[in-house]
This record gives sequence, structure tokens and C-alpha cells, in this order.
Amino acid sequence: MGVEVNFEGKVALITGASSGLGARFAKVLAMAGAQVILASRRIDHLKELRAEIEAEGGAAHVVALDVTDYASIKSAVAHAETEAGAIDILVNNAGVSSSQRLIDVTPEDYAYVTDTNQRGAFFVAQEVAKRMILRYKGDARKQHRIINIASLAGQRVVPELAVYCMSKAAVIQMTKSMALEWGQFGINVNAICPGYIGTEINLDHFSSEQGRQLINTLPRKRIGKPEDLDGLLLLLAAEESHFINGAIMNADDGMGVQ
Repeated sequence: MGVEVNFEGKVALITGASSGLGARFAKVLAMAGAQVILASRRIDHLKELRAEIEAEGGAAHVVALDVTDYASIKSAVAHAETEAGAIDILVNNAGVSSSQRLIDVTPEDYAYVTDTNQRGAFFVAQEVAKRMILRYKGDARKQHRIINIASLAGQRVVPELAVYCMSKAAVIQMTKSMALEWGQFGINVNAICPGYIGTEINLDHFSSEQGRQLINTLPRKRIGKPEDLDGLLLLLAAEESHFINGAIMNADDGMGVQ
């Protein structure tokens, strides 16, 4: 007996889709048959990604979204559903980081990270969930998925990344709370906690002497690639994962057990 993951007829909203993991998540879901809604502030990057997806036979839409702006969140979700239809899957991916010692963190540094990673992630999920709950009340057969992108850094201390770690720990607790409260409405909420993944943002660092030293401390002395998260993403987005709710799933090559 074979199992094939197919997202034909599904609509997926991916935040932070203009680069890195978000762009990869969008491509994977599109190639699996979903209509994807690409959301971020960098519209020019989203349009380029849309063209790539369409060239490969996928369907994609672009919406402007600033997750630090509550009005922008409400507008973007409404625009997304006007463009593509009701959202079945949310990949809550938008995130930023800032590196400094705790004693040097300014209010601006703190707000920069937490407004996106913590507050923004919460209100995006809330706005999408409100609509999912209404649809479930109209048809209890409806299944929906929210996948929050946390980090292994939300489970352990990383030097000079304390505020980032704190924000991702909040996403983990947020995921569990949402799963508990929204599960009764057919919404499965889970989190992916990546370890070190190489993207265009950090590859220069991992090629540096400091970066190579870091890699040598990892269990298999390697970093991951964005495609290493494909299987977990597809699992959590699929209807077949209906019994997985509130899970915090590491994809870290064993780093979390060190």
C-alpha cells in the first residue's frame, strides 16, 4: 500500500516567503499541488519567487505583509483569501535575529526580534485561526494546519542570541497553547525546530573560521540544507497528520541530544 501526499485544492499561506526557509517551504507545497500565498515585506522578491513557481507548473499569489503591523496582518490575510480562497495551511515562518550580549541589548534590539518572532507570529496565527474556526463551525469535516517555525534555540541557550532564544521559546509555548485551544475546531498546530540550516543569509558565516569552528562542534560536523526540512513540512501539512497536534519537532541532525 502506497501513500502519496497531495495538496491539490489546498491553499497555503507562507509568511517570510521572500527568501531562505520561507521560499523553500513555498516551493515544496506548490510542487505538491497547493496554491501558495507568498507573504512578506519584500514584494519584489516574492514576485521573482512566484515566477519560479509558475515556471515549474505551480500556482502562487503575492501579498504584502508586515507581521509587526497588526493592520497589515488583517489586510494581508483578507487579501490572501480573496486571491486564492480559504486558507487551509499556515506556515508561520517570518523571523529575524539580533546578536549581542545581554548587557548590550537595547529596547530597540529587543523589540526588533520579539515584535516579529513572538508578537507577529501570534497575531498572524490568530487572524488565520479565526477564519478557520468559522469554517469548521459551518462544516466539522474541515481540517486545517498551522505550522509554527520555532528553533532549537528555543530549547537551549546560544551565546549572544538570548533575545532570539527567548522569542523562539515563546513560539514553542504558543504552539502548545494553540494546539490545546484550537484542536477542538479541527486545527492542528505544531512547531518545527530547525537546527543550523545554511541559507543565503548565513552561508558566508559558515564559511568563515568562526563558522567552521561551530560546525566542528555539531554531532555530525555538518549543517543542514533547506530541503532537509521538506519531509517534516509535508508531514505536518498533510491531512494524514490529523493525530499530531501540539508537537514540537526537532530537525537538527541530533544537536538537541548533545
